[in-house]
Amino acid sequence: MHYTPREEFDAIVVGSGITGGWAAKELCEKGLRTLVLERGRDVRHGADYVTEDRPSWELKYRGRRPPTEEADRDYKVQQRTYAFRESTKHFWIKDGENPYEEVKPFTFIRGDQVGGRSLMWGRQSYRWSDLDFEANARDGHGVDWPIRYRDLAPWYDYVERFIGVSGNTEGMPQLPDGQFLPPMALNAAEAAVKAGVEAKWTNRRITPGRCAVLTVPHNGRGACHYCGPCEQGCSVGAYFSSQSSTLPAAKATGNLTLRPNSLVHSVIYDEEKDRAVGVRVIDRNTLEMTEVNARVIFLTASTLGSTQILLNSISRRFPNGLANSSGALGHYLMDHHYQVGAEGIHPGYDDRYYVGNKPNGFYIIRYRNLGDAASRTRDYVRGYGFQGEAQRTSWERGIDSADFGASLKRSLRDPGPFKYWLGSWGETLPRFDNYVELSEETDGYGLPIMKINCTWGENELAMRKDMAADAAEMLESAGATDVVPFDHHSDDGYGAEPGLCIHEMGTARMGRDPKTSVLNGHNQAHDVPNLFVTDGSCMASSACQNPSLTYMALTARACDFAVSEMKAGRI
Repeated sequence: MHYTPREEFDAIVVGSGITGGWAAKELCEKGLRTLVLERGRDVRHGADYVTEDRPSWELKYRGRRPPTEEADRDYKVQQRTYAFRESTKHFWIKDGENPYEEVKPFTFIRGDQVGGRSLMWGRQSYRWSDLDFEANARDGHGVDWPIRYRDLAPWYDYVERFIGVSGNTEGMPQLPDGQFLPPMALNAAEAAVKAGVEAKWTNRRITPGRCAVLTVPHNGRGACHYCGPCEQGCSVGAYFSSQSSTLPAAKATGNLTLRPNSLVHSVIYDEEKDRAVGVRVIDRNTLEMTEVNARVIFLTASTLGSTQILLNSISRRFPNGLANSSGALGHYLMDHHYQVGAEGIHPGYDDRYYVGNKPNGFYIIRYRNLGDAASRTRDYVRGYGFQGEAQRTSWERGIDSADFGASLKRSLRDPGPFKYWLGSWGETLPRFDNYVELSEETDGYGLPIMKINCTWGENELAMRKDMAADAAEMLESAGATDVVPFDHHSDDGYGAEPGLCIHEMGTARMGRDPKTSVLNGHNQAHDVPNLFVTDGSCMASSACQNPSLTYMALTARACDFAVSEMKAGRI
């Protein structure tokens, strides 16, 4: 490796996924010449969605997961997730490009391309409430959030108006309503679950999933076609991604410079200036090392990506990682625990079907530990929500059939009964002993790999029992038969391990006290005032809602604050 002279920008954004795209948009629109560095390959909107329009019968494995031997060779870790298959594997990083150590079972999924995991996410978009922002202070687990819902509410509005979130208003304080496009209607069996559950439990509410998929044309993007395979790419931009929304907005300003295949080695800290002055970048094609300067730096490389960079950014003042005077960097790793719930069959409705492939189901709003006696449980703190769907079963139901021949084929030509899947997303607690650190091993670019040590605690395991039992009870209340609760947590730790939900967060947490946290209430590093971290690593707790909408709102808010501080001459 050799060095070339430094370039100068107003701002550097590391990562181009959900938060990186938002940082690029906001900083560029505020007039900053912004460099976005993406470690992965370029992916052009539409042109590089290579399987978007290919029917499954044209693919070697009919779009399904490749055979074990082939998948194990390059994707042994990545294939653990439900969304990995032949038709999507080009959006998933090969394991050889993302080596890491699992002290305990942990699935580390990385989107190694422009757009990052915004091309692969499930698009569920829920606000947090003060039930979430006050949870740590209320029960003593973790540090108090330095913000409350009122601080983020206008930024939720701002983000939702831009990206487009379809949903229904419900007036439930634990899940604030937003700026919604028309919701996606429930099908007949889903409506039956809603009726059955709400008739039996007055404190349980079912609503169409709040989803960043357009139900009407919005901001120059087309409405959903209900074609189904969203994760293969959406050239009409019906679902939110960096490619369809934020990066085009940033590019339109003329202030954006986007560089794929640019792996950030570390942040450069100047002790005399007490500022981060730039980043070191490795070109993945040439292995050339360069240094780029900027007045402000946003790390948005994903929770573990940003933490890896910070831990590798050492200096005399910060021998254990940049902005780590608290010792909190790398600790308090969280993920949502899931792969627990129930399945069942709904009899009847044989004459009912649905139009297209709706990329969204229903959501059961949290009803445990809301602060009142009726919802309180003594077995655990915090709570959970459910996501579910009902679909007519296909010919695949005949795979395990003992029948054969023409009669079996004839019976499989018609759709089978409605089948329910109801899964829970549960909150996990921030614990110091769930952490990541740098290993002594290095990757192919000479960077120390991540060593991850994370487990479920007693609170999570107690919650899982409740989630499975409740899921089964709710399906039965709606008239489902053959109800089977499930919990894929296993003795060896795999099947429902941390990381598998792909909602990892918390390793550079926000807090009021610089002695116990890395960032302040504006995502600004306590120790380094021109350094901001706005991806999942900033989170002080996990709540139970999908976190991406909150990441976006935090990023837009942090960008607004950073630019005002720059104009005031404080950074």
